Amino acid sequence: MKVLVAVDKSEESQKALKYACHLLEHFDAKVDAVYVKPDESDIGAETLYAPFAGQEQIAAWIEKEAEAVAEGVLSSCEVCESGKVPCWPKILTGDPADEILHLAETQSYDLIVLGAQEHSALKGLILGAVHAKILHHARQPVLIVRNFRPIHRILIAYRGSTCDQDALGFIGRMMQKRKPGITILHVQEAERGENEPSAQTCLLNAGQKLKEFEHAPDTKMTKGDFTDEILKEVATGRYDLVVLGAYGHKRPKYLSLISDEALNIARLTTRPVLVFRDAAK
Repeated sequence: MKVLVAVDKSEESQKALKYACHLLEHFDAKVDAVYVKPDESDIGAETLYAPFAGQEQIAAWIEKEAEAVAEGVLSSCEVCESGKVPCWPKILTGDPADEILHLAETQSYDLIVLGAQEHSALKGLILGAVHAKILHHARQPVLIVRNFRPIHRILIAYRGSTCDQDALGFIGRMMQKRKPGITILHVQEAERGENEPSAQTCLLNAGQKLKEFEHAPDTKMTKGDFTDEILKEVATGRYDLVVLGAYGHKRPKYLSLISDEALNIARLTTRPVLVFRDAAK
């Protein structure tokens, strides 16, 4: 598995890199820590709060920032390598979202990892502009990391769509050696007219899928609004990762756009969240 972790010099992106390596330490994977430095032509002196700086000073500042990031990445990669996960730094130039999306597509990455906290240069508020663009347009699963948490418990939000079923296979395979506690939560949505027997069958199918990878998941069912119920479960449970499909029961006309429910959960949850989509479909 090839994994792209977007980094900058912030502590949050370093946590994302550490989390990705922890997630993958029992899995055959390779991590590339990718820093996108700004194009000096897009930065004015006012951006640096240095009104008298010339283009040479701006270029020097950009290079200094890139060197600082590279040093931090090399240090963080040591954490990956101690867990037997190969890690390599890459430095690109341009718009962060565009460069990450282009690299992920052209180099056939299997997973994109982003850190998300208020001080990140990736513009990561709870969900910043870069994160939103990548979530909408990536063809790979996207993992949003807010903090580093050793992975002991995973919540899978399951609606029964094909995308959700593929998400089970993705995380089940990745966690096959680690064996964390996994809870599958299905929300019986009244607005869809789903009855209880149908909901129970949905949960049964989900459980059977994970058992193919030697997991013994707990299953839970509740009623109400899908987003609200998932967020309630996250708030009350001590989960270290939330997993959900990017699409609902109907794939959107434009496949790059994730469902409103997936976007809202990615925005509002306080835990690392993996939004799954399969580029091959």
